[in-house]
Amino acid sequence: MLRQTCSVLLRRRTSALRAFATKPDLTLVEDRDGIRTITMNNPAKYNGWTDPMLRSWMGRFADAATDDSVKALILTGSGKYYCAGVDLSGTIKPMWPKQLHDQIYTFNKRVFDTFLEFPKPLCVAVNGPAIGASVTTATLADCVVASTNATFSTPFARLGVPPEGCSSVHFARLMGPENAMRMLGMDGWAPTAKEAAAVGLINECVSSEDLLDAAHAQLRSRLANADYVKNHRGYADTAELIKVNDRESKDLADAFLAVPFLRAQADFLASKGKKKEALVFEALVATRPAWSLLL
Repeated sequence: MLRQTCSVLLRRRTSALRAFATKPDLTLVEDRDGIRTITMNNPAKYNGWTDPMLRSWMGRFADAATDDSVKALILTGSGKYYCAGVDLSGTIKPMWPKQLHDQIYTFNKRVFDTFLEFPKPLCVAVNGPAIGASVTTATLADCVVASTNATFSTPFARLGVPPEGCSSVHFARLMGPENAMRMLGMDGWAPTAKEAAAVGLINECVSSEDLLDAAHAQLRSRLANADYVKNHRGYADTAELIKVNDRESKDLADAFLAVPFLRAQADFLASKGKKKEALVFEALVATRPAWSLLL
C-alpha cells in the first residue's frame, strides 16, 4: 500500500512539474540590432494584465533598463489582442477596505511610473484591440505604431472610474480636447488604428505584417539622431506626468470603493449572466455605509 501511495504521489508530482515546465512564458523576449522586443504572451486571456503578467513585463522592463546591450525597447502582444487591460479578478484580492485602497493606489501608480521612468527609447506596437490601461500606458511611450486590426478603448466613464495613466491631461495634448472627451467621456469612442493616427493618438498605422518592422524603424530613426532626447509624446515633462499619475492613482483608488463603480460592476456582471458575482457587488453597495468607515 505504501509503495502504491508513493508511486501515485510521484506520478502526480512528475505530471505537475512537466506541466509547469511546458507552460509558456507570459512574456517573450527577442533582441535584434540592439532593440529588444517584449511580447505579452497569454493570447487565451487576451494578454490581460493579471498580477503574474504585470510582474513579468515589468521585470522585463527593469532588465532592459539596466542592460547596456539594449538601446531601445518594443512592447507588443501575441494573438489577436494587444491587451484587454487590467484583469481585476487577477490583480485585486479581498482585504480590509483601507488596505485595498492603499493597494490600488500603489499598484496603479507603479504600472504607469514604469513607462514614465523607462530611460531608453520605447515604442509600443499595438497588434490588435487595446483596452483601458494598455491604451493609456502606450501613449506614454516615445512612439506608438498599430496594425490595421487595432482599436483603442478607454471605457472609464462607463465603468464609473476617473481617467488614469495621465490621460486626464495627456489625451487632450495629443489629439485635442474634443477627441479626448469622446474617448474618456460617456461617448466611449474607440477609434480604429487609422482613426487614431489621423487624430494624433498614435504615430503610425501599418499592416499586421509590417508592424514590428515599423516599430524598429521608428526607434532606429531616434537612435540615429545624435540630438534626440528621450521624451514623451507631445513633449510632456516627465516630472509633471509623474505628479499627474500620483493624483490620478489616488482618485482611482477612491473611485474603486465608491458606489458608481460598484454599481457599474454589478450591472456589468448581471448583463453577462453572472448573477452570483453581481450579488457580491450589490451587497457591497448596500453595506457601504458601514464598511466605508474603515477607509
